[in-house]
Amino acid sequence: MTGRVPSVACIGVIGKHNNPLHISLFPAEERAPLEFQFLLSSCLDVFEAKLPHKTADQDFGLLQAVDERLSMYGWLTNTGVKFVIVVDMEGRQATAQDSKSSTAIGLRDADLKPAFRALQTAYIMLLRNPFYSPDEHSPISANAEQRVGSTQITSKNFIDEVKRIGEAWAPGVTNI
Repeated sequence: MTGRVPSVACIGVIGKHNNPLHISLFPAEERAPLEFQFLLSSCLDVFEAKLPHKTADQDFGLLQAVDERLSMYGWLTNTGVKFVIVVDMEGRQATAQDSKSSTAIGLRDADLKPAFRALQTAYIMLLRNPFYSPDEHSPISANAEQRVGSTQITSKNFIDEVKRIGEAWAPGVTNI
């Protein structure tokens, strides 16, 4: 693993009804979307298992280590929306700045808090948009209204912000 540092492989936003609202892959051309949809679905059981034991803290920390390379971390909002960040431990080539900041192997749960806080801020900004209705993205209301179409978030500003967060995160970054 010399010369490589952890990076974000995937960011997923999962609705309160366990429906995927948004999935971003980093870099998209090197990742298999179906594989990460499956991984995001598999972590929902971990959220459910940890939920009864959760205190007021929204950070679920490490949800599961998929293999020696990929790890999944979770965050729960007050409205039941879940954020999942999949970290690739061999994600990208190390730069001179990376080698100065940290030489430790592995991640602490606190390393991802800035990314989760930035994701929550981006989601709050999306909710503040008067043209965005979270109920339109619920599979329950879509089925009741017999609406055809995606329940995914399509806001360009939100998608761009998630992309910026995924590309900006690195171990040791305290503000995104």
